[in-house]
Amino acid sequence: MLIAGFPAGAWGTNCYLVAPAAGEECVIIDPGHQAAQGVEEALKKHRLKPVAVVLTHGHIDHVASVVPVCGAHDVPAWIHPEDRYMMSDPEKALGRSIGMPLMGELTVGEPDDVKELTDGAKLTLAGLEFGVSHAPGHTKGSVTFGMPEAADIPPVLFSGDLLFAGSVGRTDLPGGDHAELLSSLARVCLPLDDSTVVLSGHGPQTTIGRERATNPFMNGLDAAPRRGL
Repeated sequence: MLIAGFPAGAWGTNCYLVAPAAGEECVIIDPGHQAAQGVEEALKKHRLKPVAVVLTHGHIDHVASVVPVCGAHDVPAWIHPEDRYMMSDPEKALGRSIGMPLMGELTVGEPDDVKELTDGAKLTLAGLEFGVSHAPGHTKGSVTFGMPEAADIPPVLFSGDLLFAGSVGRTDLPGGDHAELLSSLARVCLPLDDSTVVLSGHGPQTTIGRERATNPFMNGLDAAPRRGL
């Protein structure tokens, strides 16, 4: 399997391209601020053809390039319904008044084809299976995407802004709830195998085992029953 990632834009948001191998179809995860050029460079480098964009949540730093990326390749975008409004109204998601400047070069709005994610769904895209887990706390519609262990890689969790290396996502913006985020960590992350690689929305990769042992926000949480990736 091929996973190509790069930090994009003013917020350094990680964008990922996932494919069975070079030269095949791929899924793009979280094309955020100024990510379109990086996406095109990665597609060319690895000879990939996008079939979908999937979004861990609706904050502008994760969705700012959705319209140009989806439009350039005529692919749908998948997002949880509780965060869908953020694509067209990012100021509301950030607690700002309509009309206040928000990095004025951004083109906000929905792509032509938007599909909604549901908790527990299994998405089969580009020949790969992504397990969707609703994980509110950072936003009401935050989700994670899990991939089971394959022949050449351990399990992978695309955690968005739920879990970072050594930290978690902020909860002080509209729709954020710290207690809800801790509940999502216990339900979605703690039951996973220690070998699970965590690819988050910001910062370096980590593993569930490392975060279980060292992340202060994971201390004292009781894992919910295992539900898998």
